[in-house]
Amino acid sequence: MKLTLGFSPCPNDTYIFDALVHQKIDTGGLEFEAILEDVETLNEWALEGKLDVTKLSFPAFFNSLDKYFLLNSGSALGRGVGPLLIRNKKLGMRNEEIFKYPVALPGQNTTANFLFSFAFPNTRNKVFMRFDKIGDWVLEGNGLGVIIHEDRFTYPERGLQKILDLGEYWEEQTDLPVPLGGIAVKRDILQPVANKIDSLIRKSVEYARSCEPELPDYVRLYAQTMDENVMRQHIELYVNDYSLDLGTGGKKAIIKFHEVFLAQNPGASPVSSKEFFIS
Repeated sequence: MKLTLGFSPCPNDTYIFDALVHQKIDTGGLEFEAILEDVETLNEWALEGKLDVTKLSFPAFFNSLDKYFLLNSGSALGRGVGPLLIRNKKLGMRNEEIFKYPVALPGQNTTANFLFSFAFPNTRNKVFMRFDKIGDWVLEGNGLGVIIHEDRFTYPERGLQKILDLGEYWEEQTDLPVPLGGIAVKRDILQPVANKIDSLIRKSVEYARSCEPELPDYVRLYAQTMDENVMRQHIELYVNDYSLDLGTGGKKAIIKFHEVFLAQNPGASPVSSKEFFIS
C-alpha cells in the first residue's frame, strides 16, 4: 500500500521522516511517497484533502476536521518554540507607531498568524508571503514580520530585532506549551492502517535519535545553505518528547488552542475535541 506523505523541507521534519521514507525501519508493507512543500502550501492542500498523511498547522487542521484525524506522533509542540515578531533594527519607529506598519506573516492558515492575532487581535494590516521571504521584506523597510523556522536562530546577525516572542505570550496567558503543527491522516483510511502509520512515525523519530550525534543526509540535502549548528539547534528545539507522543499535556494544549480558535473564528464548526485524535 502506497500513501502520499507531505511535510516541510525544514530540518525537524526531514529528521523525523528520514527513516520512514527511506525504509530504514520496517514499514510493514507500507510505502510513502514523500512530498516536501512549504507549510502554507501543505495547509492549503489539507483544506482540499489532497494528501493521505500530512504535516499541517493547527489552524488548518481545525478547518479540515471533516477530512483528517490527528496522529499522536510527529507533532511540533513545546515551550520556547513560538514564532517571533521582529522589526528592522535600523528603522527609527517609536513603540506607539509600530502597528501602523504592515506585518508580514507566513500564511493565513499558519500558527504564526493565529498567535499574532491572539497577541494583537485588533491588527488588520497583514501581508502573507512564504516564510523565507519575510526577513528580507522587513530588512527592505516594508514593515514588521513574524518569523519561523531557521530565521528564528539567525535574525540578530541580519540586523533584525525581536519585538515579542509570540510563543512566550501564549505560554504566559495559558500556562501551556505552544502547538505549532501536527501530523494528520485522512479519515477514510482504515483505522488499523492509521494506527500503524502513527506507530511508524514514532519509530522513525526513535531511529533518528538512536543515530545521534549523526544527522541524516536527508536533513543536509534540504538544508544545503544552512549552517550545521543551525540545523542542530532547529532539531533540538522542535523535535522533543511531544514528537514521540502528544500525551495528556500536548492534547490539553491543542484543545485550548481550539477554544481560542473558535473565539477568533465564530463561524467555525464547534467540533468536539474528542473527534480530533486518532483512537
